[in-house]
Amino acid sequence: MNEKRELGHSGILTSALGLGCWAIGGGNWGDNDDSVSVDTIRRAVELGINWIDTAPAYNFGHSEEVVGRALRELPRDKVIISTKCGLQWYDEGGEYHFSRESRDPSNKILLRDVRRDLSPRAIRRDLEYSLKRLGTDYVDILYTHWQCKTYGLVPVAETMGTLLDMKKEGKIRAIGACNVDGRILTEYLQAGQLDVIQEKMSILDRKPEKELLPLCEKHGITLQTYSPIEQGLLSGKISNDYRTQPGEVRHGRPWWTPEDIAAVNAMLAGWSDLTEKYHCSLANLCVKWNSMVSDRINVLCGARKLSQIEDNARSLDVALSREDFLRMKADADRCIREREARQ
Repeated sequence: MNEKRELGHSGILTSALGLGCWAIGGGNWGDNDDSVSVDTIRRAVELGINWIDTAPAYNFGHSEEVVGRALRELPRDKVIISTKCGLQWYDEGGEYHFSRESRDPSNKILLRDVRRDLSPRAIRRDLEYSLKRLGTDYVDILYTHWQCKTYGLVPVAETMGTLLDMKKEGKIRAIGACNVDGRILTEYLQAGQLDVIQEKMSILDRKPEKELLPLCEKHGITLQTYSPIEQGLLSGKISNDYRTQPGEVRHGRPWWTPEDIAAVNAMLAGWSDLTEKYHCSLANLCVKWNSMVSDRINVLCGARKLSQIEDNARSLDVALSREDFLRMKADADRCIREREARQ
């Protein structure tokens, strides 16, 4: 897997596929073997995946700590690290976002409130904590994780000004934003150089195509898409009798009702000839499809086991034809329409 794409206008070359480290943090995803996670990150780099994405909010810094362990065994200049700022649990600054249980160093369970805070003070504090957990003196990309709920509470220009200052200081190389709409994206562009945004997109959820992707293509911004296989649903490994449980990450999410699971599995069964034709998995097909939507896209795939990262890495080598790309799109469109009719 050797395909590289430039990150916005930054001059940074990244693999067209990135490794997402949300699940590596554990927490809602359940307990992980951190040593296996470290091996998975190292294996990703061996396979040519040089973009590793994490965030402080992925189980209260634990994902960053695991990535930091892996970084100690990797040449720093060969790895592109992105992390995020703007979600904090240190004080009452900003606006409430969610509460979640975590464990302190003594293994005591705490209920922590996470708040959205993109003030200059919070951004600098977040980055310093991230650098310490990652064990590095800079990150390649710093994303704003969530905007304030109250529009304009912290002006985008103020946030961007702080990010640009940290870029001049050499603490970050490129600036990104997550969870933005067209208005906020435009404000970032007006305030400074924005090279990448991160948004959810799969063949079943293509909202970025309506507004964000056209803006990215117009302004030369990279769109890093996450959840290309809908948290495993598009892998074909979820049985029709699967039921999500309260507290589970998938619980209450779109496409995870019994009717939707059955409909998606029926669609996937119709692609058996494609997996045979291209000698690949269903997940490979869906990741490759995602990458073909635009040359501005970087696809972010989660993995916390060697088998998962090795399967992910095969995705962009699938020689999916334009004809089969359009066939998959038509099948997904039909599945989406049928779901809308059921609601």
